[in-house]
Amino acid sequence: MAPRDTFFRSADMSLTQLYIANEIGREVVSALGELGQVQFRDLNPDTNAFQRTFTKEIRRLDNVERQLRYFHTQMEKADIMMRSSTEFSDALAAPLASEIDELAERSESLEQRIASLNDSYETLKKREVELSEWRWVLREAGGFFDRAHTQTEDIRQSFDNDEAPLLRDVEQQQPQRGVNGDAGQQHSFQEMNIGFVAGVIPRDRIGAFERILWRTLRGNLYMNQSEIPEPVVDPVTNEETRKNVFVIFAHGKHIITKIRKISESLGASLYGVDENSELRRDQIHEVNTRLGDVGNVLRNTKNTLDAELRQIARSLAAWMIIVKKEKAVYDTLNRFSYDQARKTLIAEAWCPTNSLGLIKATLQDVNDRAGLTVPTIINQIRTNKTPPTYMRTNKFTEGFQTIVNAYGIPRYSEVNPALYTVVTFPFMFAVMFGDLGHGFLMTLAASAMILWEQKLLKTKLDELTYMAFYGRYIMLMMGLFSMYTGFLYNDIFSKAFTFFSSQWQWPEDLQQGQAVEATLKDGYRFPIGLDWNWHEAENSLLFSNSMKMKMSILLGWAHMTYALCLQYVNARHFKSKVDVIGNFIPGFIFFQSIFGYLVLTIVYKWSVDWAAKGQSPPGLLNMLIFMFLSPGTVEEPLYPGQSGVQVFLLLLALVQVPLMLFFKPFYLRRENQRARAQGYRGLGEPARVSALDDDNGRDSLASDGDGTTEGTAMIAQDLDADDTEHEEFDFSEVMIHQVIHTIEFCLNCISHTASYLRLWALSLAHQQLSIVLWDMTIGGAFEQEDPNTRVVMIVVTFFMWFTLTIAILCVMEGTSAMLHSLRLHWVEAMSKHFQGEGIPFVPFSFKTLLEEEPVD
Repeated sequence: MAPRDTFFRSADMSLTQLYIANEIGREVVSALGELGQVQFRDLNPDTNAFQRTFTKEIRRLDNVERQLRYFHTQMEKADIMMRSSTEFSDALAAPLASEIDELAERSESLEQRIASLNDSYETLKKREVELSEWRWVLREAGGFFDRAHTQTEDIRQSFDNDEAPLLRDVEQQQPQRGVNGDAGQQHSFQEMNIGFVAGVIPRDRIGAFERILWRTLRGNLYMNQSEIPEPVVDPVTNEETRKNVFVIFAHGKHIITKIRKISESLGASLYGVDENSELRRDQIHEVNTRLGDVGNVLRNTKNTLDAELRQIARSLAAWMIIVKKEKAVYDTLNRFSYDQARKTLIAEAWCPTNSLGLIKATLQDVNDRAGLTVPTIINQIRTNKTPPTYMRTNKFTEGFQTIVNAYGIPRYSEVNPALYTVVTFPFMFAVMFGDLGHGFLMTLAASAMILWEQKLLKTKLDELTYMAFYGRYIMLMMGLFSMYTGFLYNDIFSKAFTFFSSQWQWPEDLQQGQAVEATLKDGYRFPIGLDWNWHEAENSLLFSNSMKMKMSILLGWAHMTYALCLQYVNARHFKSKVDVIGNFIPGFIFFQSIFGYLVLTIVYKWSVDWAAKGQSPPGLLNMLIFMFLSPGTVEEPLYPGQSGVQVFLLLLALVQVPLMLFFKPFYLRRENQRARAQGYRGLGEPARVSALDDDNGRDSLASDGDGTTEGTAMIAQDLDADDTEHEEFDFSEVMIHQVIHTIEFCLNCISHTASYLRLWALSLAHQQLSIVLWDMTIGGAFEQEDPNTRVVMIVVTFFMWFTLTIAILCVMEGTSAMLHSLRLHWVEAMSKHFQGEGIPFVPFSFKTLLEEEPVD
C-alpha cells in the first residue's frame, strides 16, 4: 500500500503500462481525460506529426474547429452573444464517434449556408452603398450642372485666369453670341465638345486628387465638389468612411479618359449622370426605387442570417468544447504504440499510486459499457526514471503551491516548501504591513471574492483582476495576519486604540511646553502588544525602531532555522547519511554558533532591567563585529565570561567549514572505489529515484490481478532500457560543487540574516506613510475651529483620504510588502533545503485544458 498523500510531500507515483483494445482506445482516453490523473508518455518521439496514426482524424477536427471559429467571428460581427461555456463544461459527457461525425456534417452544411447568406448580404450591402452614392452624385451634380449652364462666363474667366485654353475653340465656333452671352447658354455641353466625369472619392484623398489632376492636365479642367454629410459604411470591414462628390468638366475625349483613369487609381467610384434635368429626375426616381427594393431584400437577408446565428449561438460553446476535447483525445492516442499482431494500443503513463484503484475502476466501467470480453490491462513498471512531482492541492492551498512552483518544482518526495509557506508568507507580509485598519480592508476584499467566487468564476475577468481573484485565499490570510500584527503594533489607520489602560502614567503638574517623562505604574503591565502611550511620546520612533529591528533578526533566525531543519528531514527520507554528516550538521552548528548566539544575546538583553543595575545596555552590533575582528576582547560585557564563550563559539564555527568542504567529496570517492573493487556500479551511476520502492529487482512487475503474459514483462523491460542513465563518478565535479555550496552557505548566513531587516524597514515606512497621509488629509479637518467648516472639510478630505489609502497604502504598499515576503521565502528560506529541480506532473485533463484555452 502506498502512503497516504499529504501536502508535506509529493504523492507517490507509479509508472504504468496500459494495454487497450483498439476498438475502445478513444473511449478509454476520454474517460481518463475526465479523471485527470494520468500523464501519458510519448512512445513515438521520432515520428513527426504528419506520420502518426490519427493524423487524419485530427485534420478533420481542425477543419471543424475552423468552421466553429468562423461562426464565432460572424456572431461577433453581428453583435450576437454566445452562450457561456460555463453552462456546458461540467455537464458534457464524452460523445460517441457517430455524434462527432454528425457534428462535422452539420458544421459543414451550416458553414455553407452562413457563407451563402453572408455573401448575399455583403453583395446587397455593396449594391446599397453604390446606389446611395449614386443618389448623392445625382443630387449634388444637378447643382453643378445648373451653375455650369448659367455661369459660362465664370467658367471662361476661371480658365483664362489659369491660362487654360479649354473654351477658346468653343468661342471661335459660336460667332452669333449675344452681348451678355444669352445665346451661349442654350447650347449643351455636347455641342460645346465639353465632357464631364462624376463620382465619389474618399475625403482624405481629395487633396491629392486635385493636385494630380491639375499637374497632369495643366489646368484644362473645371472641378466642383461637395461633402456627403453621412459617413459611408464599408460592408466588408464595417468601417465608416467620409466621402466627397465631385464633377469634373474638361474638353476632349482624351482628357476625359485620363480623368477616369486617375479617379479609379485613387479609389474613386464613377457614376453616370445625365446633364438634362428631366432625365436626372428620372434617374433619381429610379435609384430611389432600387434602393427601396434592395433595402427590403437586405433586411430579410439580415433577419435570416441573424436567426441562423442565434440558433448556432445556443450550442456553439458546447460544440467548441467537444471538438477541443476530441482533438486532445486523438493527440494523446498518437502517443501510443500499436501492436499489429494483437490489435492492441500500448501506452505508458505516470499516475499517483493511490489513484490506481480509481483508474482501474474507470477502465473497467468503459469495458463494461463497450461490452468487450477482453479487459484493459494495467501494469506497474519497475523503473529508475525520476517520477514527476504531484502535489495534491485544493482551492485554498493552490495559490501557495503556485508561489513555490514559480521558483522551482520540488523534487520527487522531498519536503514541500508550500506547507510552511501557508503560514510564514502571510505572516512575514503582515510584519511589514501591520495595521488593523488596512488589514481589515484587505480581508474585506478577499472575503467578497470568496463569497461570490462561483459568480466570478463564470465571469471573464481582466488580467489584474484575475490575479487578485486567483490569490483570494492568500489575500485573506495576509489580511487576517495584518489585523493581528496591527493589533500588536496598536495601529489602526496610524492611530492607537485604548482598549486597555496604559502602563505609563504622566506627572499631574504638567506645564505648557515642558518636557516630562512618564513613569511605570506599580503592579500593572500592558497585557498584549505595544502600549498606546508610545504613539504620543517623542522617543516613540527610537523605541519602535529598536524593537522592530531586533524582532526582525529573531524572526529571520527562526524562519531560517526551521528551513535548515528540513534539510535533515530530506536527507533522512532519501537515506543519505553523507548529507546529514557532511552538510546539515556542520551547517547547522555554524549558523547557530554565530546567529543563534546573537539571538540569545538579544533575548537576554531584553530580559535584564539595566536601569536597576545602574548601567547602560551594551550595543550588540559592536559585540558581533568585535567577535570576529578581535576575538576574546569585550569592551562592554553583557554577562560574565562572555569573552570565553565567544572565542569557543567562533572556533566551533570555523571548524565546521573544512568539515562541510571535504567530508562529502572524499566519502563518496572512498565508497565509489570500494564498490568498484567489489565489481559493482559506482555510487554516482544510478542517479535516479525509483518509482516503485520494493526489493524484487528492476524487472519485477505488479499485476492488477487480471493476469499478464511473459511478453508483457519483456516489453516493459525493453521500453525502460533506453532511459537508464549510467554516469561515471567524477570526483573533481563533486568537489567543485561542494566548494561552491560551502562558500555560498557561509556567506549567505550573513547576508540572509541582514536581509530580514527589511521587515523592520518596511514596517517603519508603512507606519510613517500612514501617519503622513492622515495628517495631510482628514487629520487637518478635525483641527478646524468653525463647526460648519469642520463638517465640510471632514466630508471632502475623507474621500481623499480613503481613496489614497486604498490606492497607495493597500495596493502599492501591499504589493511591495508581498514581493519582499516572496523574496524572503525564495532566497533566504528555501535555499536552505530546496533544490527546485523536480519534473512537474502534467496529467491529461479536460478541466486543465479548458482552463488554459477557454472557448469564450
